[in-house]
Amino acid sequence: MMRRLSLATLAAPLACAVALLAGCAADKPKPTALDTVAPQIAGRQVWQARLDAVQFPLGVVSRNGQFVVAGSDGTVMALDADSGREVWRGSAGDKLSAGVGSDGRHAAVVTRDNELVVLDQGVKGWSKRLATRVVTPPLVAGGRVFVMGVDRVVHAFDLQDGLKLWSATRQGEALTLAQPGLLTAFQDTLVAGIGAVLVGIDPTKGSVRWELPLTSPRGTNEVERLNDLLGPMVRVGDVVCARAFQTAVGCADLAKRSVRWSRNAGGMNAVGGDAEYLFGADGSDRINAWRASNGDLAWSNERLLYRSLSAPLSAGSAVIFGDYEGQVHFLSRAEGKLVLRLPTDGSPVVAQPVLSGATVLVVTRNGGLFAFRPE
Repeated sequence: MMRRLSLATLAAPLACAVALLAGCAADKPKPTALDTVAPQIAGRQVWQARLDAVQFPLGVVSRNGQFVVAGSDGTVMALDADSGREVWRGSAGDKLSAGVGSDGRHAAVVTRDNELVVLDQGVKGWSKRLATRVVTPPLVAGGRVFVMGVDRVVHAFDLQDGLKLWSATRQGEALTLAQPGLLTAFQDTLVAGIGAVLVGIDPTKGSVRWELPLTSPRGTNEVERLNDLLGPMVRVGDVVCARAFQTAVGCADLAKRSVRWSRNAGGMNAVGGDAEYLFGADGSDRINAWRASNGDLAWSNERLLYRSLSAPLSAGSAVIFGDYEGQVHFLSRAEGKLVLRLPTDGSPVVAQPVLSGATVLVVTRNGGLFAFRPE
């Protein structure tokens, strides 16, 4: 089988090529200055909490009216979404490289020493050493914990005792992206993004049930051909939508095993959306909205260029992005007009905002947890 490398393991010459692909920081244009936004919708901060700094790819989980979050120091906790009250708190015992996945009771994270750690309402249950680095948040579902390494090999463990059940591999591109990938559940199938291919896996056996390419690799070398699917994805019923790194966005009907549409589109962060629109920022932070039904461009907004926007959240009448200064921008879903802006602590928003009920949670690099309620 072809050996896969992550960008984190490459030598300096290839790192230079990656820098050219992603855009060198020194050559990046100056972020667009913020102009005044006349609020068109009401919105306010309803509570605030704090973690240790978040220096790793964090996946925030919304379950049963709670937010489950984690900090770089290994702290894992659940907060009541309405009040911010701490429901439980625990520790993985080491600094984290990925997290968090949760079914509402159990939470799973991965440490920098490649240790998978599972907690039961904050109480550390078991841990298991992994053979590879992990940056994709684990998935806890169906009495199992699923983990995908940077090599895009998927592993399954029993939720109760940590017994390893299987590993699943698929030959793909020699180079993989050291950035959170796609790992989710659809009906009775585990869905993983391997390259730009949605792979349906039997969660009990690890065997591949089906494969569905969202787009095709492009370019003349391995770096240019990087097109890993980025998580989290958008799911509405049987339809899922995702971004392939720097190449495309698209939607697929998993029940029919067919691609609904795919469009060429640059960008390095996951997309957000709903039944009507798919949203995402490209490499220059131009925000685009595509119609979920056919991929037609609905609108674009260039007022936040080069502001290092987060992955977006669609919530009510607004689509929400965070930026490198901790500003939270609310745009009209239908028109793309800026309708509200709210501040956090001045450090970058590091995770896709997450919704529970009417509460939106935003997490910053400095560990700030800010809950907003747009109205």
